[in-house]
Amino acid sequence: MVGDVWDQRVAGALSFLRRRLSGQYDVDEFGFDAELTDEVFHPLLKPLYREWFRTEVLDVDHVPAEGGALVVGNHSGTVALDALMLSVALRDQHPQDRHLRLLGADLIFRMPVVSELARKSGTTVACNPDAERLLRTGEVVGVFPEGFKGIGKGYSQRYKLQRFGRGGFVAAALRTGAPIVPVAIVGAEEAYPMLADLKPVARLLGLPFFPVTPTFPALGPLGLVPLPSKWLIQFCPPIPTEHLRDQADDPLVVYNLADQVRETIQHTLHTLLKSRPDPFGL
Repeated sequence: MVGDVWDQRVAGALSFLRRRLSGQYDVDEFGFDAELTDEVFHPLLKPLYREWFRTEVLDVDHVPAEGGALVVGNHSGTVALDALMLSVALRDQHPQDRHLRLLGADLIFRMPVVSELARKSGTTVACNPDAERLLRTGEVVGVFPEGFKGIGKGYSQRYKLQRFGRGGFVAAALRTGAPIVPVAIVGAEEAYPMLADLKPVARLLGLPFFPVTPTFPALGPLGLVPLPSKWLIQFCPPIPTEHLRDQADDPLVVYNLADQVRETIQHTLHTLLKSRPDPFGL
């Protein structure tokens, strides 16, 4: 039986390589390569997701089984591991094994190699036209409205949501009638606790911030290894938008809905933190 399993794995790997080398695989208009994501990217991330962070996912069925949906999360942790772990969680835990199409900052697409990997794994530029196109085609779109303000905040500000900007994500949901699913992520803040931001170094390198953590840059490359914090990911009940489609250009409606999403995430974070008293416990 063991030999049969290994024979199947080897045959599957060879078949995968043949398809890749011959170009017999599909890539959508945004550059998303579902096969490469499922066969390479996610398997590389799953040990981190399952063993290192011991991630628990709650109420993933709040994400619709089909059709477009906008998943909105808190952003934190110096390095955007929360976006990657959220993507793995949805694919790994959702009854329909749904992919998460992340919206990424412009900086990602200016970086060699990283840009190509982001495209291949389903990330696209964080702009309303792309978000709306994805939602209209029935994709689950992931957005982190705090942006660099979220991942670049100091450890003393952990789990305190930053401003959500102008609520562009809400307008995209309203125009397409897609439900908004708030999600709260606990654990990222402790993976790379940022103690200081070396702003002169950040300006020199053209980065939004340059972090000092308990291990970086003191330990060099070893400092890039995240601490084994305990992660909890809570999907909240979806907020319908279909009845507000004709008010997508009303700033007051957009602001109120964005504020509702933000307050839902903040309240859920407080609840999760109470159930996880030890950041590094089981």
